[in-house]
Amino acid sequence: MPKRILVTGAAGFIGSHLCEHLIYQGYNVTGIDCFDDFYSRSLKEMNMAGFINNPAFEFIAGDAGEKSVLDKIRHKPEVVIHLAAKAGVQPSLVSPGAYIKTNILLTNNILEWMKEKGISKMLFASSSSVYGNNKTIPFKEDQKTDNPISPYAFTKKSCELMNYTYHKLYNFDIINLRFFTVYGERQRPDLAIHKFVKKVLAGQPIYLYGDLKSSRDYTYWKDTINGISSALSFILSREGIYEIINLGNNHPIELGKLVQKIAEGTGIIPQIVYEDKKPGDVDITYADISKANELLGYYPKYNLSAGLENFIKWFKLMNKE
Repeated sequence: MPKRILVTGAAGFIGSHLCEHLIYQGYNVTGIDCFDDFYSRSLKEMNMAGFINNPAFEFIAGDAGEKSVLDKIRHKPEVVIHLAAKAGVQPSLVSPGAYIKTNILLTNNILEWMKEKGISKMLFASSSSVYGNNKTIPFKEDQKTDNPISPYAFTKKSCELMNYTYHKLYNFDIINLRFFTVYGERQRPDLAIHKFVKKVLAGQPIYLYGDLKSSRDYTYWKDTINGISSALSFILSREGIYEIINLGNNHPIELGKLVQKIAEGTGIIPQIVYEDKKPGDVDITYADISKANELLGYYPKYNLSAGLENFIKWFKLMNKE
């Protein structure tokens, strides 16, 4: 009998790719999504179009933080992969309370539901933002992460701590996966690569904040999905574990070089408007992935040029007249 996995945030960028991958791997998947209005519901529905009617997939529309929604799940999962969250660093500065409610309380409600149902294994989507402006690079999982610089970051850090408490009190097996700037097909419209490509192709200026030396460890979605899949196999085969694991590319790219890569990929020289750095944005993200190598056999396969090429092709196909 195939194992059943619950994926929260199933209609999102990473969630939809993950559900598709798990179904292909032979799992039964239950997906939950509340269609948060951070971006268009129609885009999220398109994300799921390729698998929504697959007999191995069950979908529940609703807020995974509500017990009444979780109780609609008909089949008990072996593992919860908790991706659902309120996303975005800058919006979290405007509405921190909404991020506390959606990210921290939602996660607590899921943990309580798991306890009630006798489910003890979870993969949690954390973030590189928990490292803040840590001066030691690349970022290792055993570094202190006591200085987050945005509400979004502190909600992710808070959830990691809460997950540890449930591990100690109730013997939950939990892996916190710290994602590093995931990009590619189906990427959220508010994220840099999506915004830049859209504006460059439309002949509109792009806005760059701060100096062009800020760097991100851009990780192509297929590498992230492979990392999650390996973490799933790992947690299914072990008991008594609590881990924090970076899933990055181990190759940060400066903002200026990213723009150059987009110019090369589109064949268009972008118009650039320079603005001051925004509060809450970190200077660099840079994943040490040696732990992921060792525990999960995780080795990224896609460099930025290859990932951008795939994204640009997808974007043009989705937006053709």
